[in-house]
Amino acid sequence: MAEQFAAPRTTVVTGAGGWLGRGLVHRFLHDPARRHVKLLAHSTAEAHALASLGDVEIVIGDIGRPDTARRLLHGAGTDCDVIHTAGIIHPRLTREFFEINANGTRHLVEAAAEHGVRRLVHVSSNSPFGTNPHANDTFRANEPYNPYYGYGVSKMQAELAVFEAVDRGLDATIVRPPWFYGPFQPPRQTVFFRMIRAGRFPVVGDGEQRRSMVYIDNLVDGVVAAELTPAASGNAYWIADRRPYTVNEIVETVGRALADEGLEVKPNNVHVPAIAGRTAEFGDRIVQRLGRYQQQLHVLGEMNHTIACDISRAMNELGYDPRVELYDGMRASVRWCLDEGVEL
Repeated sequence: MAEQFAAPRTTVVTGAGGWLGRGLVHRFLHDPARRHVKLLAHSTAEAHALASLGDVEIVIGDIGRPDTARRLLHGAGTDCDVIHTAGIIHPRLTREFFEINANGTRHLVEAAAEHGVRRLVHVSSNSPFGTNPHANDTFRANEPYNPYYGYGVSKMQAELAVFEAVDRGLDATIVRPPWFYGPFQPPRQTVFFRMIRAGRFPVVGDGEQRRSMVYIDNLVDGVVAAELTPAASGNAYWIADRRPYTVNEIVETVGRALADEGLEVKPNNVHVPAIAGRTAEFGDRIVQRLGRYQQQLHVLGEMNHTIACDISRAMNELGYDPRVELYDGMRASVRWCLDEGVEL
C-alpha cells in the first residue's frame, strides 16, 4: 500500500450535487476524520438538497465565474484538500463547455494556489483522448491528447490548466474516469435502463466495441487514493473497473440486473448498422460547429467506438483496487432507483 496523507481538516468538493459529488459527500460524511466538509452548489435548490445530507458548509455559485472559486476557498490553507468534480457534459450550447469545464478549472486552480491548499484533485474524463483507434487498443497512462469534439477539447484545456499550475508549484493530481454507473445516477442513466428494459437500446454494429466503465464506489475509492497519496502529485490516473466490457455484455448484464430485481425485461433486438453511428457522429460534428449540442446524436456516434483504458498505473502507484464489477454494480444501481422511487 502506498504511503498516504491523513485526511485534511477541510475537504472542499465542487459539483457536490452531481453524480460523483454526491458519492464523495456520502463517503466523507461517514468518515469521522473529515471534520469539515465544504461544498459548492450551483443553485439554492441544490444547496437545500445538499444541506439535508448532513453537517456541511455550502457556498452557492457558478464555477465559471472567478469570484466563485475565491469565495469557496476563502480561509483555506495547508490543511485543506479540494476535489474538483464540477463540469458540464450535455449542455445546450457548446460555449458552455469552455465557460464551465475549462475556465472554471482555471479559476479554481488559481484560487487553490493563492490560498495554499494541500492538494487539488481534478476529475477529468476519457474525452480529451478521444476514442481508441481500433477495438483491441487500450489507452495507456501517458496517452497523447486527441480530444473528442467540444467536451473533449474543454476537458483537455482543463487538464492543461492543472498541469500549468503544477509547474508553478500547486500540488495537484488528475483522475480520468470513463462512463460512470451506480447510485445517485442522473436521469440520462435512468433513460438507459428504461431503454434496455423495453428492449429498445440501439446496439451499433456488432456490439463488440469495448467500453471501460467505473462503478461509483470504485471511482470514489480512486479519487480518495489520488487525494491522499503523496506520490500522486503532478500525475494523472485512469480510474475504472478492473476490465473493459463489450457493449453486448453491458446490455445483457443490465437486462439481467433489472430482471433479477423483479422487473420485466424484453429481449433487446435493436441493432443498427455501423454506418448509422458514423452518420450520427458526422451530424454531431456539424451541429457542434454551429455552436449547438444535441445529446442523442453525440451519444449514438460515440457508441460506435471502443473507449478502453489501462488502470495499472493507479493500481501500482495509488493502491487502487476496484472491488465491484458490472453485474453487482448494475444491480446496486437498480436497487437504488427502486428505493428512491425512480420509475424504471
